This record gives sequence, C-alpha cells and structure tokens, in this order.
Amino acid sequence: MKNETQEWKKWLVWFVFIIFAICLYKLLDNFADITAWIKGLFTVLMPFFMALLVAYLFYLPCQKIENSLKKSKSKLIKKKARWLSIFIVYLIAVTLIIAIIKFIVPSICESVTELASALPDYYNTAIEKLDELPEDSIFSKENLKPIIESLNTINIADYFNLERLTEYAKGILGFATTIFDIFVTVVVSIYILAERSEIINFARRLCGAIFNNNMYHTIGKYFRESNAIFFKFISSQLLDGFVVGTLTAIAMSILKVKYGVLLGFMIGLFNLIPYLGAIIAVVIAIIITLLTGGITQAIWMAIVVIIIQQIDANIINPKITGTSLKISPILIIFSVTLIGSYFGIIGMFLAVPIVAIVKLLILDYIRYKEESQM
Repeated sequence: MKNETQEWKKWLVWFVFIIFAICLYKLLDNFADITAWIKGLFTVLMPFFMALLVAYLFYLPCQKIENSLKKSKSKLIKKKARWLSIFIVYLIAVTLIIAIIKFIVPSICESVTELASALPDYYNTAIEKLDELPEDSIFSKENLKPIIESLNTINIADYFNLERLTEYAKGILGFATTIFDIFVTVVVSIYILAERSEIINFARRLCGAIFNNNMYHTIGKYFRESNAIFFKFISSQLLDGFVVGTLTAIAMSILKVKYGVLLGFMIGLFNLIPYLGAIIAVVIAIIITLLTGGITQAIWMAIVVIIIQQIDANIINPKITGTSLKISPILIIFSVTLIGSYFGIIGMFLAVPIVAIVKLLILDYIRYKEESQM
C-alpha cells in the first residue's frame, strides 16, 4: 500500500510538471498576444486602480473629519458623518484644483511662453558673457558653447503648447483620458471610502482563513507598518512640496525675480524628489535668474532659496512628517538614482518609502536570527 501511494505521488508530480511545461511553452509561444491582452486588461482596470489610490490618499482626512462630526450633538450629523466627511474632503480637493487652474496655471503658462520667446536673447547674452571671460577659464566659450548651443536648439514653446500639454496630461492620466474613466474613478473611490470598514474586515477575515495565526499577525504587522510609511511619506511630501513652492514663489515675487511663480512651482515640484530634486531645481533657477536679472539678483535669489530649503529641512518637513524614516542620506540618494533609472519620476518619488520598508524587513530578519542564536 505504501509503495502504491509513493508511485501515485511520483506520477502526480510528473503530471503537474508536464502541465506546467506545456503552459510555459504556450505562454512563450504566444507572448506577444498575452502581453497585449494583459495591457488591455490593465487599461480597463486602470480607473479602479486610480480609485484605490485616491481613496488611499483621502482615507486619513475622511477618518479625522468623520471622528469630529461624530462628536456633534446632532443625531442626523452623527448618522451621516461618513458621507459628510467624504463630501467635505472632495469639496476641498475640487476647490484646490479649481484655484490652481484659475490662479496658478495661467501665470505659469504666461511665464513659460515669455521665457520661450526670450530664449534666443538669453542665448546671445550668455555667449557675450562667455566672450568676456579669460581664455584659460573653465567657463570659457570653448568649454560651454557646445552645451549652450544644444540648449538653444530646444524650443520650449513646442513642449508647452496646448497640444503638448494635452499629451502630457494624457501621459500622466493615461487611465482617465475620457470623461467616463474620470467619472468611474471618482464614483468608485467614493464608494471605497464609504465602505472602507467592510472592505478592511473582509480582507482581515480572508487572510485569517488562508494563513495560520502566526503568519496572519506577521502579515498584519508589516501591512500596518508599510501603510504608515507610504501614507506618511506620500501625504507629507505632497504637502511639503506645495508649502515650499508657495513660499519660494512669494519670496521670488518680493525679490522681483522674473518668472518667479514658474520657478517657485518648479522648485516645489522638484522638492518631491528627496535631496536630488531640490539641488537640480535650485541650480536651474539660479541659471535662469542669472540670465534674466544679473548676478546680484541671482545671488540674492540663491540665498533666499537656500534659507527656505533649510527652514523646510529643519522645521517644516519634520513638523509635517512627524517621526523621521531614519534613512541615511547616502542610501536615499542611491535608491533615488537606482530606482529612478528603471521606473522614472514615479520611481524616484517612491524610492524612499520602498527602501524604508526593505530596511524594516532586513532589520527584523537580522533581529530574528540574532535572537534565535542566543
């Protein structure tokens, strides 16, 4: 009986292996068709993925507003606290979007158009300044002229006309290129927020049914910690970038820096990328201010921006973020460079929380091995 059982298990293993080999062969043989099918599936499901992202970002504000509304003396407000909190959060989001479109976007577009039209004059000015430098200077014409000429061939207007801006919007919001997709995203995100308790309870029950008790608690632990890291980083970076961009734009406007709003917006946007983003944005801003306002204004602008960056690093960001992720700057720069090279801007933005989670897993594993050897 024992031999028959072993023989049956052996044939079962071979059968599973053959089935797996056939499936793998068919997968490789029709790889292009399968890839196209997967891409099509992701295109269809993308509004739902975005709805999850929106609900994820709005979860904490909705929860805090809901808890505040539940303290109201009105029974009706207590009963409708969840739906009221969702309505308030979306109202704030829509108001901010409308304000940005109405007040900030026109100013930025105007600055970009003006910068594009004045670029040939700035090019000639840069060449004249280089001609005045000594021949043995590292900033001589022979060293920098090829770089300036390559920059001069870039037509900024081509990249910021209406058609290009539409293409950029489609690239960023690829899943929401139609009104229907946007509508689905908004509606699904609202229902996810409204039914978040039921969704979370179902996920917990499902994990409890699949995994044993120890694995269930381990998964729950890492999910909570990973969620805290991601949410804290994403929300704090977005808010920090907005604050830094606004402060920089105001400071540049006071200094009468040309294209101040555009440069402030750029610095705030680049500030979302830890370390490298701020450095790149400041260097670009200094170069543009040097060409448009002279060396004195560029120096003052650099001093003011550096002061704002230091205030942000030591006061604003710690207040927004709360506890630090405690990651070495070297590790942050390495992770931003490495992950960004493979996954672009999104990879650079998410590199820090990803590395923080990997660090958490590695440290827990080291701690577990050390305790097991004691």
